[in-house]
Amino acid sequence: MAARAIWKGDLKIDSTKVPVKLYSAVQDQTVRFHILDEKSKTRVKQHMVNAETGEEVPREDIQKGFEVEPGTFVILEESELEELEPEASREIEITQFVAPEKIPPEYYDRPYYLGPDGDQAAYFALAEALENKEKEGVVRWVMRKHPYVGALAAEDGHLVLFTLRNAEEVLSAKDLPKPVGRAPDKKELNMATQLVELLKGEFNPKDYKDEYRERVMEFVEKKAKGHKPKLHLVKSKKRTTALDNVLSKSIEALKKQRQAA
Repeated sequence: MAARAIWKGDLKIDSTKVPVKLYSAVQDQTVRFHILDEKSKTRVKQHMVNAETGEEVPREDIQKGFEVEPGTFVILEESELEELEPEASREIEITQFVAPEKIPPEYYDRPYYLGPDGDQAAYFALAEALENKEKEGVVRWVMRKHPYVGALAAEDGHLVLFTLRNAEEVLSAKDLPKPVGRAPDKKELNMATQLVELLKGEFNPKDYKDEYRERVMEFVEKKAKGHKPKLHLVKSKKRTTALDNVLSKSIEALKKQRQAA
């Protein structure tokens, strides 16, 4: 199925503008279920109800409020929220170019593709320049009343745009609990290094699938045809807590796999 653009605008570099179209680079495949009435097998709807009385609240009586302290809300009108919205724009402005490793991986959010929308020469020239210089552009833009910060990169001659999380959304590793207990000894460090070497390889995304979704879809398909598929429980394995035992068993299993291959 041909990709369909979800937004279009101009990629702005100083005074230069490159017309582009935005395409989603991912497709949600999450298994979703409808909520049905057990007797009639028809869909049920959700309604807004008063948490204290249980009575349904009509849509026209619903307001938005921000809780500033427990039980105290600041009421916001739709007209007030509209005035706070960012100014509409069709420009993706590049503010600077940085080395990819300067953007920590935890900041990357959703990926998009940018395709040319007219001036293809300028588009592909920028994509080639980004690949040759091994740089990513830090960009800002507004889309559907929401401001975004993103990273612009090049992949296989095309531009890829990642939305970036804001700094206040990203937790620092320094805030994690500090390790307790003894440090690993030399034997354990050597075994961990050996395990890493045994698992070294090339990443192939086709090797990693949503096995839960496949099992659910296979089960649904069989049941839809009138079959009664059997469900097999997953047996839990006994676990050992000693680090050297865990590492040695993993190394032994990997060596057997390599020999069998």
